[in-house]
Amino acid sequence: MTLPNALPLFCLLLLSLLLPACGDDNNDRPVEEPADTPAASITKSSYGTTAGGETVDKYILRNAAGMEVEVITYGGIITSLTAPDSTGNFENVVLGYDSLSQYEASNPYFGALIGRYGNRIAGGRFSLNDQTYTLETNDGPNHLHGGVTGFDKVVWTATEVPSDTEPALRLTYLSPDGEGGYPGNLNTTVTYTLHDDNRLEIAYSATTDQPTVVNLTQHTYFNLSGDPSGDILDHVLMIDADQYLPVDGTLIPTGEVQAVEGTPFDFTEPKPIGRNIGDDNEQLLRGKGFDHCWVLNEPGGSAPVATVHHPASGRFMEVFTDEPGIQFYSGNFLDGTLPAPGGGTYGHRSGLCLETQHFPDSPNQPSFPSVVLEPGDTYATTTTYSFSTK
Repeated sequence: MTLPNALPLFCLLLLSLLLPACGDDNNDRPVEEPADTPAASITKSSYGTTAGGETVDKYILRNAAGMEVEVITYGGIITSLTAPDSTGNFENVVLGYDSLSQYEASNPYFGALIGRYGNRIAGGRFSLNDQTYTLETNDGPNHLHGGVTGFDKVVWTATEVPSDTEPALRLTYLSPDGEGGYPGNLNTTVTYTLHDDNRLEIAYSATTDQPTVVNLTQHTYFNLSGDPSGDILDHVLMIDADQYLPVDGTLIPTGEVQAVEGTPFDFTEPKPIGRNIGDDNEQLLRGKGFDHCWVLNEPGGSAPVATVHHPASGRFMEVFTDEPGIQFYSGNFLDGTLPAPGGGTYGHRSGLCLETQHFPDSPNQPSFPSVVLEPGDTYATTTTYSFSTK
């Protein structure tokens, strides 16, 4: 007669054995680990051999977010750079080629490092310490982007800088005394660092054993749509500059510093690139569009000196630099004759460049910031391109 009363007690005892223990003993239970986050990485592969027999390598820098930057040792060229759109879709947003032979054959400086002097020097001549130097002329009567064989056409020595969060590639090149007509042996280092927040940082440094002039930059063409078959006229551009440098008929600065207010060159407030590019303006006619240097208001600050927004994809790029100027080039000389990867060609204005730099023709313009590098000093400057969405 006592069995029915004992049954609930037995059930309670059994239940207590099956239920997890309460209190501090829970700390001993295994904790489910979150899914692994892919680590940042840098990988190396062969990219081919130049016509002169030099080996060229390709490096891919990848961050944990999935952004990738591909760099080849020929010209330090960025051949591909992926950035996410507003839905998280990564696409290549820079112009480039499929092969080394294409870069060697006809390259309008796609993705390249530029030196010794970015932009133009009038007549291919300048004087320094009472001595006149004659440079290679490769842009009509002028010297452009280092001459016939500038830094964009040499093979750089690469060193990997691995990191779990910020992979980097260090490129070095010794430009011998007299190369391109420039004085001094110039030891140059450029470091590409891909940060985990989708910032590509480019740090330049150089030293010389003779007084010389230096103005390094990067010549990547951007198209934030991810589709270079279209143009960049719908990209919304801001440049934090109240002044720009007018040019003569050969695109050499006249020496004037002109206010942008009331002109097509006013990008102090964001506006589509196509809004004024077709205006009846002598400077636009000379450059066949925008191909001018803007005088930055506050270089080296915490705010970007320029931004680009592609409304359809949501991609947004910010540019930070300590350089005094930025050359905005709207791809005016792209004419549909250069091959694009996967077929087709690069059409008119299918990419834009924002080249941070000292001013064009500074060696011949005493009123411009100096580009002279002396022995014992170090040329050092940094530019960052930051990618996000809005």
